[in-house]
Amino acid sequence: MKKLFARSVLASLLATLLATGPVSNAFAQDPPTSTPGAQDPDKTKNQVAPPPPAAPQPQAPAIPVSLGLSKHDYSYGPKVWPTLIPEFKPIGIEHPDLTNSPRIDQLTRDGKLQLTLQDAVELSLENSLDIVIQRYTPWLADTDVLKAKSGGSPRGIVGSSGNVLEDVPASTANLPFLNLDPVLTAGVSIFDGNQPINNGFTTGTGADLSSTLIAEKIHSTQFNFGYSQAFNSGTSFSASWNNTRGSTSPTADLFNPSVQGTLTATVSQQLLNGCCFEVNRRNLIIAKNNRKIADLIFVQQAITTVTNTVTAYWELVYARENVKVEQQAVAVSQKLYNDNKKQLEIGTMAPLDVTRAESELASDQGNLLVAQTTQLQDEQVLKNAISKDPLAKNLINVEIIPLDLPARPEAIEAASFEDAIKEAFTKRPDILQQVYNLKNADVDVKATANALLPVLTLAGQYTSNGLAGNAPIAGTTTTTIGAGTIPIVDANGTPILITNPADPTGPPIPIYEPTVTTNTSTTGVAHSGFGNVQNQIFRNQFPGYAASLNLTLPLRNRSAQADSIRAILAQRQIEAQTLQIKNAALLDVRNTFIALEQDRARVDAAVKARQLQQETFDAEQKKYQLGASTVYLVIQTQRDLVTAQGTELRALADLVEAKANYERAVGRTLETNRVTIAGGNFEKDYNIPGTRDGKVIGTENIFYGKPSGDLPATFEK
Repeated sequence: MKKLFARSVLASLLATLLATGPVSNAFAQDPPTSTPGAQDPDKTKNQVAPPPPAAPQPQAPAIPVSLGLSKHDYSYGPKVWPTLIPEFKPIGIEHPDLTNSPRIDQLTRDGKLQLTLQDAVELSLENSLDIVIQRYTPWLADTDVLKAKSGGSPRGIVGSSGNVLEDVPASTANLPFLNLDPVLTAGVSIFDGNQPINNGFTTGTGADLSSTLIAEKIHSTQFNFGYSQAFNSGTSFSASWNNTRGSTSPTADLFNPSVQGTLTATVSQQLLNGCCFEVNRRNLIIAKNNRKIADLIFVQQAITTVTNTVTAYWELVYARENVKVEQQAVAVSQKLYNDNKKQLEIGTMAPLDVTRAESELASDQGNLLVAQTTQLQDEQVLKNAISKDPLAKNLINVEIIPLDLPARPEAIEAASFEDAIKEAFTKRPDILQQVYNLKNADVDVKATANALLPVLTLAGQYTSNGLAGNAPIAGTTTTTIGAGTIPIVDANGTPILITNPADPTGPPIPIYEPTVTTNTSTTGVAHSGFGNVQNQIFRNQFPGYAASLNLTLPLRNRSAQADSIRAILAQRQIEAQTLQIKNAALLDVRNTFIALEQDRARVDAAVKARQLQQETFDAEQKKYQLGASTVYLVIQTQRDLVTAQGTELRALADLVEAKANYERAVGRTLETNRVTIAGGNFEKDYNIPGTRDGKVIGTENIFYGKPSGDLPATFEK
């Protein structure tokens, strides 16, 4: 009778312990099973406390999360009009915001940061330094587009694998350079000086047989203007308008001072090498393709960030719940150890059983310490994911409280593995990048093929001239004949001598040529100048026309041949890389597809195992109350129930993480989380570049291995 009474008291104490320290069963997928045949009128004291209902999955927000990539567009330069000043000044670019977003403070209450899964995803997108850094990649690509619009050679961007994607390969060096930005030049020069005269006849100073140098004073002023521009057709245009005003003294010029003007227009067209739009737009085509690649690199980073955050969130949820499970295991072991010690003291239990219970307690305490350490580590991982500065005062000592608990998600797998692969091939950023890489390679091959041709340039030139200045107005002309100083000679150069009329008997004298001097008086000065010159120019009074055809023919052409071969080899390499990336994507989708299906089966098995363990525990309780079991067996089944609950917890956490990995593998992470990389109206933006109406443009045949040389037309230029 006493033994039965002692057993009843012990059963009551055990039931009280189990009721006051229920094992967390928040992840259970079915309602708790009641203990059959319980003798205690208060049945809740003889069974594990019923689990709270599983939290529903968080719903996607009505407003999509925008990553603000469209905040800036650096592919356009500053406005030129109404002034040119902005063209010559650097634009203002703000420094990156390296502080945590205020949302963290808004979600923190009493030193605890309460987060739903959606909150964690949004915080990671707001604060991830990977996002902050990678956001500059598309903007850097914008600058290459801007440079390509000018005809320059872009510098390239850093790809997702860390390599530089060159916008303009070195192979295009053999193509004529075209400056597509119009250039206006202006120059003013003044010269004033003296120049020694070597030939007086050409300058109008007359013959001077003396050895003294005569100086000519020269004054000149020039006003020159020019305009030049090239076009994508391979056409170059230039125009110059030059004006010179000069004066000399002494002079024999018609006009002094004189004004001379020239208007020249030149047009040249490449006929072979460098001809036509497709070749000369290569820089811009590749730069725009690289801009799309930069978008996809950013999308890839956003997908990685979201997936890592989702995984970190569920790992923290599991770690916190696992701590509770381990705490219950320690409580059960502690109770068993205490009961065994009491039975040892009254002589009803062997010392070995007490030692075994103490060993179990030490093991469970070690497991609890490991679980608590894992919780702290997972909490720090999540802090790093959702903040720019995890050491900020408002975050460093804050405890994160996840508000969502993992629940078995609805099936999200495609109808078949083949359908999943098709979806991945049309959504994964790494595969879409290869589409544009193939386009760039095709552009490069065409450009280098054109560079093999000789340079044949057809040019035409038009010139219009004008001349004016001050000239004297002629008056009366008088002629004076005087004695000459130059003797008349015969055929042999001997002076002809005649008898001197004044002295007939004297020696003969030579005959001299008479000098004729003509003097014209001036009645004034005729003034003409700049206006007269421009009138002559624009009325085409003195035109000139020229045409030329110039051929440059390299006899070996080894440099261009090397560039062409290199471009073709690079294209073939990218084709192989594309297949390699598609195969890697196929394996990724396959693994995540299998993992998701297996984890869903694991959850089913874990739920069933926990249910059976619950029934086993209830049955063991009933046997104990009837005197057919022991406290050790009851606590042992309780420990098995705790283990089953931990297994179910791990299986559920793995399932929701497998769901996130599957969504990453098929490229629907941003779509599922309603994330857009642009900004503004969601309907006008896109989740993934190159999509329209929920479908990816131009990749309908990529799954079937359409040849790279026959890509969809939507990727053209």
